[in-house]
Amino acid sequence: MSIASDFLSPPQGGFESATAADPSCAPSGHSSPLAHLRPLFIGPVKIDPPVLQAPMAGFTNFAYRQVVREFGGAGLTATEMVHARGFLGIHERSGDFPDRLWGVRDEPRPLAVQIWDNDPVALAEVGARLAHEFQVSIVDINFGCPVKQVTEKAHSGSYLLRQPERVGQIVRRVVEACKPTPVTAKIRLGCTRDSMNAIEIAKTVESAGAAALTVHGRTAQEYFRGQADWERIAEIKPHLARIPLIGNGDLESPERVVAILRSRIVDGVMIARAALAKPWIFRQCRAALRGEPIPPDPTPDEERQLLLKHFQLVLDRFGPERGVILMRKFACCYAQGKPGSRDFRANVATVATPEEFLLVVDRYFPRTS
Repeated sequence: MSIASDFLSPPQGGFESATAADPSCAPSGHSSPLAHLRPLFIGPVKIDPPVLQAPMAGFTNFAYRQVVREFGGAGLTATEMVHARGFLGIHERSGDFPDRLWGVRDEPRPLAVQIWDNDPVALAEVGARLAHEFQVSIVDINFGCPVKQVTEKAHSGSYLLRQPERVGQIVRRVVEACKPTPVTAKIRLGCTRDSMNAIEIAKTVESAGAAALTVHGRTAQEYFRGQADWERIAEIKPHLARIPLIGNGDLESPERVVAILRSRIVDGVMIARAALAKPWIFRQCRAALRGEPIPPDPTPDEERQLLLKHFQLVLDRFGPERGVILMRKFACCYAQGKPGSRDFRANVATVATPEEFLLVVDRYFPRTS
């Protein structure tokens, strides 16, 4: 089960830099290369191109990162977010590590691991272990997750945006524990539209020693509703004296990525949900930034092969029962926006065995004809 090698093989040559221009000048099919766009550096870590894969709970595991890596074009890949006290509890009880660290020790760098909690001591301890034992490239702290289980129950993620001093304390402790590995933070614009304090949080994060800041252009209250507010993201950059700003939200095409980077309102971009349905978007972005023809999306038949390869990676790790359950949501992502996707989603959502999964993929996954 392999994808056509000519689709997966990475483009040759190095990333070309580019110049700022009118952000409305987005490319279509072909684009002019951005003339003076420099590679993004997070501390000593070079992120080239400056297009990052976002950490997403329940999705960006080792299997997904392998798919992204095969297509190429992501300057930085990232894990799912890891709960600090959960990490410590699992290791204390069994000597093992959370499943979300699957593959982290051995996969290619650069690689970021995102951690979350509200306890500076636990976060610092886990950050230190990731930096020194796992030797990850970057430790990222989550201050942006809006999910109630994280915010209301655990008082973590975006809940902490209402406590800038606590954010600073956490970042400072983790930075000190991880040295010389760079530490970054990911935030939202604020908890609500009436309490958008991203500029204050950004200055706090920088003064506490972080090496970069990523901002999602919505508030926690908005979850993923409405449109990301890139004007608000742009307002943050003048307040950062030394660290790069990475923007996140509604980056659904290589044309949009080029337009944002051309505008120079941020130093890099992070792609999240769009890359679940299109893990090849990073390769397309790299081509667009170079001014090269943008590679087409794979055919439905190629996507089916990719889905089956992804499925096998998950089965090998988690076994048939859990592996099938985990793959239900991934399978729905692959079919997103295609004719017949509704029938496919309805059928794949209830499969319980590998045999049932393969049968549904064969029978219902959208075809070329």
